[in-house]
Amino acid sequence: MSDQTNMLSSVVQRIGRATALDATAKKISDSVDTVTRPTWLKNALSGSWLGHQLHPVLTDLPIGAWGAAVALDLTGGEESAAAARRLVGLGILASAPTAMSGASDWSSTRGADKRVGLIHALSNAVATTLQAGSWLARRSGHRRTGVALSAIGLSITLASAHLGGHLSFVRGIGVNRTAFQRPTRKWADVAADSEILDGTLVRVMVNDVPVLLTRQAGRLRAISAVCTHAGGPLEEGTLDPDGCITCPWHGSRFHLEDGAVARGPASVPQPVWEVDVVDERILLRSAGNA
Repeated sequence: MSDQTNMLSSVVQRIGRATALDATAKKISDSVDTVTRPTWLKNALSGSWLGHQLHPVLTDLPIGAWGAAVALDLTGGEESAAAARRLVGLGILASAPTAMSGASDWSSTRGADKRVGLIHALSNAVATTLQAGSWLARRSGHRRTGVALSAIGLSITLASAHLGGHLSFVRGIGVNRTAFQRPTRKWADVAADSEILDGTLVRVMVNDVPVLLTRQAGRLRAISAVCTHAGGPLEEGTLDPDGCITCPWHGSRFHLEDGAVARGPASVPQPVWEVDVVDERILLRSAGNA
């Protein structure tokens, strides 16, 4: 590992241990939770409609626009001044939904991840403020000041992106927790039919995969027991009358019928398992094998 990598890792670890950030993080997180309480808004920001998180998609827009603006500043001269200003403005506009989706995801994190995410967000806020100052300076004819502010802002954005990358690819925030579960193509005997009572949530194992088995209104259903969002144990959740299971950790809701997300922060559906009963024994296999 290079000295530079060691230094970056040390900085991130120090941020993660900075418990002094917790009070501020909690206040902001509580406010975000209040704003995103409506299911339609939480799903929109989480990317439940997209099939994966929305925030990483949106981050390309401001970073790309501001990066292109700086490239024009360095290579295009006065002829590209108007185009560079428009790109700065485009990045500012794109930063709003990007920040909103990121805040929605961040509010479900805990501990060191929440602290690192807070600094990530605050750094992006500073960068956006600098870009706004750049746009105003350019518009009023102070191009050199605008160019300098854009360059500084982009540098902060890229540093913040490193923190975002750490959360996603080192800490696994937003990664589908069932992605590496191997499908089971053969029927597996998991329990006696009489053991699964109506309204109960039972965790069974199919090879090395934990599966949630439940009976509602007499009908057996099974989905993977590990919440796709953050790995929460769904068997400890709540079975809702509308045929959904609510994760006990962050409140994600899934339809038992097809595993579809009913409410974020989850954005990836739960894997569904086929259920059969033979000689009073419950058999399971991964859906899609019929």
